[in-house]
Amino acid sequence: MLSKFSLFRLFEVGITFLKKSNIRNFSLLFAVGLSLTLAISACSPNASENTGTTQTPNSSPTSQATNSSVVVRIGYQKAATVLYALKAKRELEEALKGSGNSVTWTEFPAGPPMLEALNAGSIDFGYTGEAPPIFAQAAGTPFVYVAYDPWTPKAEAIIVHKDSPIKNVADLKGKKVAFVKGSNTNYLVIKALEKAGLKYTDIKPIFLNPSDGRAAFEGKNVDAWAIWDPFLAAAEKATGARTLTDATGLAPNLGYYLAAQSFVEKNPEVLKTVLDGVNKVSDWAKNNPTEVAKLLSPVLGIDAAVLETAEKRRDYGVLPLTEEVITKQQEIADAFYKIQLIPKEIKVKEVVWQGNK
Repeated sequence: MLSKFSLFRLFEVGITFLKKSNIRNFSLLFAVGLSLTLAISACSPNASENTGTTQTPNSSPTSQATNSSVVVRIGYQKAATVLYALKAKRELEEALKGSGNSVTWTEFPAGPPMLEALNAGSIDFGYTGEAPPIFAQAAGTPFVYVAYDPWTPKAEAIIVHKDSPIKNVADLKGKKVAFVKGSNTNYLVIKALEKAGLKYTDIKPIFLNPSDGRAAFEGKNVDAWAIWDPFLAAAEKATGARTLTDATGLAPNLGYYLAAQSFVEKNPEVLKTVLDGVNKVSDWAKNNPTEVAKLLSPVLGIDAAVLETAEKRRDYGVLPLTEEVITKQQEIADAFYKIQLIPKEIKVKEVVWQGNK
């Protein structure tokens, strides 16, 4: 093989020839120059045929594991106790570090924008209520359910002002009811109206996120508000709001852990590490409601005593989806399709991960 010096010398001869030749020879010399460049690259110690790892004296060690490391991008809500606690305690970072992996966190105000980020490829994993994944599946978002959280029906409710003339759900006819569109409480409103003999079109839905919903409710710009804990507990404490109905007998009010389909397919073991971390923190939260309340209080701006009330009326767990859970989720999807909140029928079981069994 020619040495680098010989190759460069040959290239110089070519350049001299170009100066003395007519323009018709340019294309030929360009090809020769390109070939020489490739040959020089082949002589380099960094050539692709070199399968070893090259390090300089001052460089940090580079390994195959580092090259294939995974950054898990997690979406969370401050009000979603487990993922926020997992972020705050930094236990997942430690669990992933041993295999050369890492994690990043992105905060969202509610489930729907989190699912939009999942669809856009901005996050890999997140937690939300029952309704957002139904809307996401109907929109073609490539995700799977990987586990569920038995949040309990006492943790969401439809409330009215303490001096409101509205005494029951049937009295909501023609009234303004605030809730997050595509949320758990959206489904609660549908089922509560149905039980009271009303249609969804009998009310005036006002779609507001939790903070705007609280402002509208306190300002009496809406007649009722469907909301979940801890915002529910905070509103009860601050305003003396009355509960028309919670979700008991109406909606299961489960939470779901979701992951991008591509992430699950490429990184099933990393996903299991994440779920193990979530499960450990979930067990801690279940047994330490006072500590959870203290952790969330400064970031949510809600009194710790109020948060403790919310924590004590919910349940925890990171559980694989059963046929019963899938059936309940399918009922929610069918209800949304019936009133045209989603544009087509969907089959929930088609997007359930089978690896968490």
